[in-house]
Parts: sequence; C-alpha cells; structure tokens
Amino acid sequence: MKKNLKSEFSTRQYMLSRDFEIYYYSDRSLPTVAAHTHNYYEFYFFIEGNIIMHIDGKSFVPTPGTMIVIPPSVPHFATLLNGDVAYRRLVFWVTSDFLQFLANISEDYLYLPNKADAANSFFIHKLNEIEFNTTQGKAFTLIDEINSKRFGRNAKILLSVSDFILSISRLVYESLNPYLAENDSDTLYQSLIQYIETHIDENLSLDILAEKFHISKFHISHVFTETNGLSLHKYIIKKRLEMCKDAILSGLDISAVSNSYGFSDYSVFYRAFVKEYGKSPKKYRDEIMRNNQ
Repeated sequence: MKKNLKSEFSTRQYMLSRDFEIYYYSDRSLPTVAAHTHNYYEFYFFIEGNIIMHIDGKSFVPTPGTMIVIPPSVPHFATLLNGDVAYRRLVFWVTSDFLQFLANISEDYLYLPNKADAANSFFIHKLNEIEFNTTQGKAFTLIDEINSKRFGRNAKILLSVSDFILSISRLVYESLNPYLAENDSDTLYQSLIQYIETHIDENLSLDILAEKFHISKFHISHVFTETNGLSLHKYIIKKRLEMCKDAILSGLDISAVSNSYGFSDYSVFYRAFVKEYGKSPKKYRDEIMRNNQ
C-alpha cells in the first residue's frame, strides 16, 4: 500500500494545484534542501527516520506521531542524518483561499491554521499511536482518491480532504480540551464518544463506562441510544472497524490490527469486517492496491 501511494521526492517548494496537495514520502537519501518558505500552510506528519527539523531558527528531533503546522512565510527545512531507517513522512499543503472556502461552511476548518498563526511561528502536537494511525489512514484514502479515475472522484476528493482537516483538528482540540463527565445528556454523550475514541483498544463494557463516569449502566445505554440511534455496543464495533480499516490502509499487518483496536479474537473481527464492508480485510486491501497500479 505505502509503495503504491508513495511520491518521488522533489525539491520543488511551490504548489502546482490551486487548492491543496498531499504527499507520502519514504527516502533513504535526500538532495540538499535549503531553508525555504511557502505562501501556503504546510501540515507535516513525521512517521519515522533519523532527521533534525529546523523551523524558524529552532532545531529539534521529531518523534513518530509528531504533527507540525507551518504557516506561510515561516522558514523551515529538514536535515537527514542517515538513511539507516527510511525517512517517512506525510506532507499536506493547503492554501489560505481554500481554507477560507471551507471556513464558509464552518470556522472549525481554521482551528489548526489559527493555532499556528497565533504562535507567530509554528504549531506542534504529538498524536498517540491510534490517533496517528487513523490520520495516516485518512491521508492514504485521500491520496488513493486523487490517483483514481472513479465515478464521483472530484466530489469524493472534496469530502476526503474536508474529513482529513476536520479529523486532525478534532484530535488536537479534544486533546487540549479534556472531556468533563457531567450528567447533562448532551455533555454525557459527547464525553462518551470522546472516551470511546481515545480508549478504543481497551475494554469498553457498560460496567467499565458506568464506573468511569459514575453513572448507571441503564442511563448510559439510554442516553447513547437516544442520541446516536445505535446501541453503545454497535457503535463501538462500528468505530473499531473504521479504525481497523484506516490502519489497514496505513499499511499495518492485517493480523495485528484487530487486537490493536480492541478485538480480542480475530475471527470475531473478521466476521464483523465482512458484515460491515462486504468483503474480507485482505480482499478490501488488495482491491485498493489494484486501483493504484
């Protein structure tokens, strides 16, 4: 998957597209790239490698899961120390005009760009493993759609890029604004959703949630079903399958995915995946790969 979606690195530091561009790079050697600036925002996601990142006169070594938002006119470059481990990263470029277009729908699209602007330099945030795998999956879904010739391609690209921006914005916002477990139904529902998404690899039984939120199992079940339309159990299964799908798209081994996202038994995961997506995890992955050949 990653090989099919990988871009060849170029020293070009300007956009060919009017709105946005996204790249997945994996390199063991790099040409020298001097400090440079853009007239658009750069969202940088470090996956692995031995590098030093230089931004606005500051130098640091990123760790896997590091996300950096670099505003226009901020100088930056990376130094590759060695190629013992492939230097892998995702780079998303987006113009202010396109962000403003999205902001006409919701100001939430400007959350991360505004964070970077407010810092007068750049904004850096560390995503945990599950958050970062989810982000990679959404990025690869977008790249896959850009490279496709499917019906509805342009509409799906717009949906995918919107989902990508909002998803990472939500991850950061919720990390910086921890939930408050109150008894108000709307607040309780939102708190449940956030807790589930950030503890998806753990035991999420009603007993556990009732103990965590100090509320009866009946009340939690009632509030969730009334608000969501799905039972708590069905929602958790659906969310776990969605994250497993994203993890498969990000290149993780299929056999290891189910346990990482809370399925204790592979056969249970397999049956649920087929029921949700109409095909086995392997067939799902292989069809996406064929579409990129």
